Amino acid sequence: MILYGISTCDTCKKALKALAAAGKEVTFRDLRAAPLSQAEIAEIVGEFGDLAVNRQSTTYRSFSDFLKASDPEEQIKAQPTVMKRPVIKADRWYLGWDAATEAALTR
Repeated sequence: MILYGISTCDTCKKALKALAAAGKEVTFRDLRAAPLSQAEIAEIVGEFGDLAVNRQSTTYRSFSDFLKASDPEEQIKAQPTVMKRPVIKADRWYLGWDAATEAALTR
């Protein structure tokens, strides 16, 4: 299982803690330290579409109008921290950390 996020994200920390407590082996991929490749970005956006971009974030709100109008792949490529977090690749892809994702991954 791979958890894509950033080390300062409270939601990512919460997800990592819950997964570790459930005995799951998780590889954490810090998007700042190890940016996504174009192929990885395409795979994530292919799975989640526009939902892969966190439009509520301060990062997104600071984008120029041109970047806001661009494709999600270009937005994530320009600023990886705009991606909704965490993105988890396990038996399938998961976006965000909510009760349903936690239940699916910690059982």
